[in-house]
Amino acid sequence: MHMIRIDNLKTDPGKDLTDELYKKAAKHLRIAVDEILDLKILKRSIDARKKPSVFYVSSVAVKVAKEEKFLQDKRLKGIGIYQEKCFILPKASGQIQRPVIVGLGPAGLFAAYILALAGCRPIVLERGRKATERLLDVEHFFETGILDPSSNVQFGEGGAGTFSDGKLQTGVKDKNGRNYFVLKTFVEFGAPEEILWQAKPHIGTDQLIHVVSNMREKICELGGEVHFKTKMTSLILRDQKVCGVRAECGGIEREFLSSQVILAIGHSARDTFEKLYRQKIPMQAKEFAVGFRIEHPQELLDRVQYGEVYAGILPASSYKLVAHPSGGRGVYSFCMCPGGYVVNASSEEGRLAVNGMSNFRRDSGNANSAIVVSVGAGEYDLEDPLGAMKYQRRIEEAAYKAGDGRIPQQLYGDYIAGKKSSSYGDFSSCHKGLTTFADLNPVFSKEIRSAFLEAMKIFEHKIPGYSREDAILSGVESRTSSPVRIPREEDFMSPVKGLYPCGEGAGYAGGITSAAMDGIKVAEALLSADR
Repeated sequence: MHMIRIDNLKTDPGKDLTDELYKKAAKHLRIAVDEILDLKILKRSIDARKKPSVFYVSSVAVKVAKEEKFLQDKRLKGIGIYQEKCFILPKASGQIQRPVIVGLGPAGLFAAYILALAGCRPIVLERGRKATERLLDVEHFFETGILDPSSNVQFGEGGAGTFSDGKLQTGVKDKNGRNYFVLKTFVEFGAPEEILWQAKPHIGTDQLIHVVSNMREKICELGGEVHFKTKMTSLILRDQKVCGVRAECGGIEREFLSSQVILAIGHSARDTFEKLYRQKIPMQAKEFAVGFRIEHPQELLDRVQYGEVYAGILPASSYKLVAHPSGGRGVYSFCMCPGGYVVNASSEEGRLAVNGMSNFRRDSGNANSAIVVSVGAGEYDLEDPLGAMKYQRRIEEAAYKAGDGRIPQQLYGDYIAGKKSSSYGDFSSCHKGLTTFADLNPVFSKEIRSAFLEAMKIFEHKIPGYSREDAILSGVESRTSSPVRIPREEDFMSPVKGLYPCGEGAGYAGGITSAAMDGIKVAEALLSADR
């Protein structure tokens, strides 16, 4: 028996969603509600374009008796057979030496999971600690400012995505069902089932910690190994082929031999980038963007997005902003966190970077987002493969200096005036990590400052109140994406045979889901490679 897909069902957000969907689906099919044997939500979004009228818009799949007569009824518009996207798990094309994976962020985690399901017993090396232990290290850093360079917001089980908003939407095309497989896998290991049908799914830091831990335990049950506090020191290379990885654990260097190595090192593994560069692994500087985190009261955004009636009733609202100021630089919002926190995301001594994170409930009271400006040849030498990374370090050093090691903050009005803030305005910052007021103007060039300010005027027209004087800026947002790209061929291998650059750190993803999907693609390529 096939299920029938019905699109574009509008329901009142103030009423029970499931009950309303049964009624709407029955009305659409011109049958009684009790004739629907089962209903599955496929997608749900909020349509607030014509306030004060606000609706949930849903696609559903329903099970009914004799579904053929409905599919043949030409009076019924917008229906069809529901076919779930099915990702076919790959199998090894031959005998495979146990692959080594460097990094246990989303890319490394899903590559390891696919390889473990295929019986390849992968060996994973992670410089940080288990997610539950890492949480303690991060909380200690937030409270004291004492950084562990190997276990922090950037490094450890789950990667940088663990301490983020946990967004799972992606613009990557999903013809083969990899995206849905990622979401289903997260649900299997503890994420809420609603991420399967939300238009903008998210998990949140508090739940991601347990999800990634459960996935790692399953990988080990399937014969894989995960070595924590184990930092890659070099690749083992012979005749332009990879033969394994050298890594340090507890002051002892070990060799993990394999002819298949996946580099899923994350966008902040700067010391690893330097080591790979010294080993002459091909890489390029990559353009990226930098800026500030900006905070607003969540209720302000909810009123603008939903109107007065539904603000506070619907989930915390989000936004996406893009501007093209006169100077030619793109400016856009990045990693917007409804009901979230600004966090100290530093990973190197003497340098400071911020990010945003949310828990599942998104109930901090503030919204924050990075507002970032594109950078390139004007800020660093594109011919130097590590040029963008060096620029990141310079602005992070400036932010560290501005705040004397704490997150430097400044009200937007004071930033325009070029003066240090002395107190918050009508609302206070929601943050994780020590903060202080400082003048953020010296951090960036005049060109970046000009583009940022011009974009803020544009954003004010899109969201009234966005450029309010007491909006809170925090510096510096510098980890928007990897500063390098490690080239790979159509077979997903580097010119170094057997070496698979993977995920965000290698320049092939931009978020949890796209990194996870890239990990899957690389695992598929490894399994199908000629031996």
